[in-house]
Parts: sequence; C-alpha cells; structure tokens
Amino acid sequence: MRNQPSISWPASDFSRIPFAAYCDPAVYEEEQERIFRGPTWNYLALEAELPDEGDFLSTKVGETPVVVCRDSDGVLHAFVNRCMHRGMLLCRERQGNSENFICPYHQWTYDLTGQLRAVPFPRGVNGEGGLPEDFDRGKIHLQELKVEKFKGVIFGTFSDATEPLIDYLGPEVVYEIERLFHKPIRILGYQRQRIFGNWKLYNDNVRDPNHGGLLHMFHATFGLYRLSQKGGAKLDARGRHNITWNSLGTDDEKTTSEGYEGTKKVYKPKFSLNDMSILQNRTEHPDDVTLVILSVFPNVVFQQIANSLCTRQIRSEGTDRMELYWTYYGYADDDEEMTRHRLDQANLVGPGGLISMEDGEAVELVQVAIQREQDKHAMVEIGGTGKIETQKSLVTEVPIRGFYSYYCELMGFPTGTEAAAE
Repeated sequence: MRNQPSISWPASDFSRIPFAAYCDPAVYEEEQERIFRGPTWNYLALEAELPDEGDFLSTKVGETPVVVCRDSDGVLHAFVNRCMHRGMLLCRERQGNSENFICPYHQWTYDLTGQLRAVPFPRGVNGEGGLPEDFDRGKIHLQELKVEKFKGVIFGTFSDATEPLIDYLGPEVVYEIERLFHKPIRILGYQRQRIFGNWKLYNDNVRDPNHGGLLHMFHATFGLYRLSQKGGAKLDARGRHNITWNSLGTDDEKTTSEGYEGTKKVYKPKFSLNDMSILQNRTEHPDDVTLVILSVFPNVVFQQIANSLCTRQIRSEGTDRMELYWTYYGYADDDEEMTRHRLDQANLVGPGGLISMEDGEAVELVQVAIQREQDKHAMVEIGGTGKIETQKSLVTEVPIRGFYSYYCELMGFPTGTEAAAE
C-alpha cells in the first residue's frame, strides 16, 4: 500500500473484523484504488436500460462518476464521466439519448466512442489565441473502462489484470444470473437511498442470512423468510460472492414457534394484512426457491423476493455514507396484471420498504456505535469458524467472512498470526 493503514485482523478465518475498517479514511482511500479501480468487475447497468443507439446513463464505480452508452454500431462503452480538458463532469443527466457528449464548461465535444471530435475556436480569432499547432484531437479520448456483459447485465473494470467476467463470477453466480435473467426484461422504475454508513456494512448485511428472519418482523411474521425454512447460502470458490436463498412455506408451526421463542417482537403469528395479495408468489421457475439475494463483490445485489425483481447498486461516498441505487424490472412478456403485482411487491423493499427499511437503519446504528471503538472488533461466528464454505442453513454469517477473505487479499492486509507478528 502507499500508506499502509494500521489495522489489526487477529483471526486468519476472518471471524474478527476490525471496526477501524469501517471508519479509517486511509482505508477508504485505498479501497477506491485497490477494490473499485482494482482487478474487480463492477456492476454498471442493465442492457434493457440502453436498448437503442445513442442511449446513455450515468452511474458510479466507487466514487468515480461513469457514463455508459451504446454507440451508432450498437457497441457498449463506459467512460469516466470527466472532460479531458479541465476535469468538468461531462454528463449531468441521469439517462437519455444523444449523438455526442458536450462539456458544459467549454463545449468540448466527444462522440459515443469517447473520441474528441470538436473544440470551439481551435485556432483562436484573427490569428490570436487558440490551441497549439501540434494539438491533435485524435489523441484525446475519454478514459475508458473495459466492458463485458452477461445475460444483459453490464459490468466494467479499470484493470487490465481482471480475469474474464465469467471466471470472476464463477459457476454458482452464473447459474443464478441465468435463472433471474432467463428471458428479456423490462425496466419498471428506480429508487435512490442515502445511508449514513460504510459501504462494507451493507455488504455485510446482504451476506448475513441470519439477520433476515430476525431484524425483519414482516419477513418472520408473514412467512416470506424464516430461519426455520429450507434455505442456505451458496458461496463461489473464493468466497467473494454469495447467494442467500430460501423456499416459502417449508417451515412448520412447531419448529418456527420454538425457534422464535423469546423473540416475540419479531414473530407475530396473530398479525394479518387487509390485503394478503402482496405475499403471493406466482411460480416462475421449475425450482421451489422463492427468495434469492445474490451479492456479487464488490458493488451489486440481485434480488428475487417472491415476484419482486431488482438490482441494488452500492455506491460509496465516504467512510460513513453511501447511496443504494435500486433498479426494478419485470419480464418483457409480463401482462398488465403481473406488472401490477411486481410493482405492489416492490413495496417490500427500497428506502421505505416493508422489509428493507430496517437494513438501512441497522447499518447506520452500527456506524454510530463503532466510531469511538475503532480498536475493537466485530465477532462473526454464527455458522461456525474455520473453513469458509457453502452453508445449508440460514442461521449463518459465514458469507461475511468470505467477503473479507477476498477483501483482505486485494487490500494487502495481513491476518491472524501474520498480523500479530507485525
């Protein structure tokens, strides 16, 4: 590292996470280079958002603003959203269609491949001013990311050392993406959520199957997700990605009641809804899986909760703040009734969702509690310690340890006895 942050990782199995990793500005700065600009594939967008030539959208990779577009030949590109002249944010719109990108500061104009095409008054006026004689527009090009796509999902990387996308995802994640995007999709809408917590705390949350049936009263009470149900957590070979899954209706009353004994604030079996249709799962797959939370390192979650489908992009904004960008979709052949059903179920998630509302609050409360405890560590032992591997139960947090095994590899942090020796 350029400036190695002094952080102790005392457990080689990553069952102890230093709170300083969520708070130290030096760590955060290194993450921008080693994680988001390092040898990782970052989620950028869905192809369904860019169906036509000239379509573009703005997004972020870590803190770096990025614009994604489809050129006149239908090829996808991703560039740092920054004019090569004076560093102005080039594209301010969230989404649109254009033949080019024009810097609002000095009107430098780039085509959809990122090539500079026009500069006002390049030779000045009446022989005075203007650019040098040897200025060559052909050598000016927006900083480009390498782009790959799979099943209509677009990823980008800054690093030439990044492995091919399919290898990076691994067979477990490839299977789940093929399942969720098994036919053409249609975008239904967006939501943005500001969370005052570290971006890794949200990654911890979505890799924690155990919390789903405990933090979320709606889940536990109405049976969408209970720890007593059939489910588990599938990890890729390196532990960096996770698929939490469960099957609705696979628990029994006795096991559920005994398991939730003492947690009556969470499990409210006598509660009911005036309209129970929001709980309905309409079978769309040959398996019995009704919930999938697929977390791909470092910045995206793919969701299926019953018939609610979306991506959640994690955008870091500082040690203690992040934005979560939700993109909701359905399938292109959905009828009006199914689209309405998906939109109704979208109320389960998002900033004010009947389920997801608690996640943002939990992240913020952790961030508040650890600020003055940065010499302490989180204890991550549910599901056991030692080997990091696929879990056959929802009562686990092993996937969190998988995330940090890869995180520390990229960050160059020593762990266990290696850390103690320093």
